[in-house]
Amino acid sequence: MPGTNYSLLKKLFRLRARVSKALGVEPDRKESLYIDLSRGATLYDLVYWLQIVFSAGIATLGLVMNSPAVIIGAMLISPLMGPILAAGLALASGDMILGLRSVTKIILSCLLAVAFAVFLVAILPFREMTNEIAARTQPNTLDLFIALLSGAVGSIAVCRDVKGVATSIPGVAIAVALMPPLCVAGYGFGLIATSDATAGWRIAGGGGLLFLTNLVAITFMAMVVFLIVKLSTTRVKERAEEWEHSDPESAFILRIIGRFPRLDRAREIRSLSVRFVMILVPLIAILIPLTQSFMQLQREIAQERRDNAVKKEIRTVWQENFQKRSDGKVRSSIDQLTIVDKDELLNIDLRVFDDEPYSASEKTQYVKFIASRLDRKPESINLQLTEIPTATVLAALRNRPETKGPTIGELQSNLWNQIAGAVSEIELPPDAKLISRQVITDGPDSLHLKITYLCASAIDPVVKDSVVDKVRCCGEVRSRFGSSPAPRQF
Repeated sequence: MPGTNYSLLKKLFRLRARVSKALGVEPDRKESLYIDLSRGATLYDLVYWLQIVFSAGIATLGLVMNSPAVIIGAMLISPLMGPILAAGLALASGDMILGLRSVTKIILSCLLAVAFAVFLVAILPFREMTNEIAARTQPNTLDLFIALLSGAVGSIAVCRDVKGVATSIPGVAIAVALMPPLCVAGYGFGLIATSDATAGWRIAGGGGLLFLTNLVAITFMAMVVFLIVKLSTTRVKERAEEWEHSDPESAFILRIIGRFPRLDRAREIRSLSVRFVMILVPLIAILIPLTQSFMQLQREIAQERRDNAVKKEIRTVWQENFQKRSDGKVRSSIDQLTIVDKDELLNIDLRVFDDEPYSASEKTQYVKFIASRLDRKPESINLQLTEIPTATVLAALRNRPETKGPTIGELQSNLWNQIAGAVSEIELPPDAKLISRQVITDGPDSLHLKITYLCASAIDPVVKDSVVDKVRCCGEVRSRFGSSPAPRQF
């Protein structure tokens, strides 16, 4: 049994050696790669921090402007891939010093990018949700797989010579898109600070989850690739330890760790299983919300397919039975169709161009045909049909000869003359003195006649009825009477 295990390990080491050779990772390349990635984790790099700020600004403005080209430019400028690969190398080699330096640089980079994005969102005069922002607020397991593949390609690319890195790294940067999710999170925090806290938390959470997905997946795949190519050989570790003692940052961390004996003994995490647990725990934790989001996406896609099938049947019924006249000529065409199937009620909003309006019976028949095709009850279908006359109908209406009739002013003048004639025949009491008479319009179907006069006593009701009858005969209007001390009116 021990011999079998030894033989298996021997075959595994040979396989790793062959893979390293196939990828062009020679022993000298391993040493230089380890040192290069370690140097990339330094905090004393002004160009790096300027690239973080500039890429965050470009990505934020590209997201707000809904410009994919601008966002791609920010992806290419972003230098976040370097410290993330360094973190993967630290897990692969068990180098605690490199791990602390790379994690510190990643955290500070994220804080700087998010803070600058929040600043830009706060000073912008508009904060509208765009498609580019919305696309990064609901990550799912597909984004995790993309990040895993991108991390593997990126790790292999840095292991090769310069020509391989030059041709692969830009594509990896675009595929994994590290900076835009960070800026989406910053956009969400900007909304929280300025306008809409509810939407801001949702956007910040979605963007942050997408960035964590990319971060953990790339780190995991970098660790796996660096383990396969056996980047941390004994010779490489000795060379790396010499470099760490000469590097100011690493030497500073070593001095701090040296003050604590337990940390000094644990400076190198020798257990590979512990290192795998360190990366697999966050990976599994992230996988839970990603899976839920993926299931929600599946439900939405299934619902969209059902809606498309229903729309197809609705269009087919119209085209087969109502689109043409009995003589075969086209009567109408569908312009727009939307449906909402909720609470066992199918609401259909159909807009058509037609040459001839559809009757109520035709609409009812159409609903019955749809119900029969969809195997539903007609009562469960609500049809809203909007008919738009075609250009031919509108032209016919414009060319229709005009029929001249009396104007509104003429009608009003005739009505007033008739009322005046009726009022002139009113017999007031001998002591009554006419002050004024006024016609008041109250709505389209009501007209009031107000007569004001001076009199010691109220007018006889019989006279009032006589006036009402005369006015009704001439204008078919209602009159309103009232009596009060002098002056009196009716």
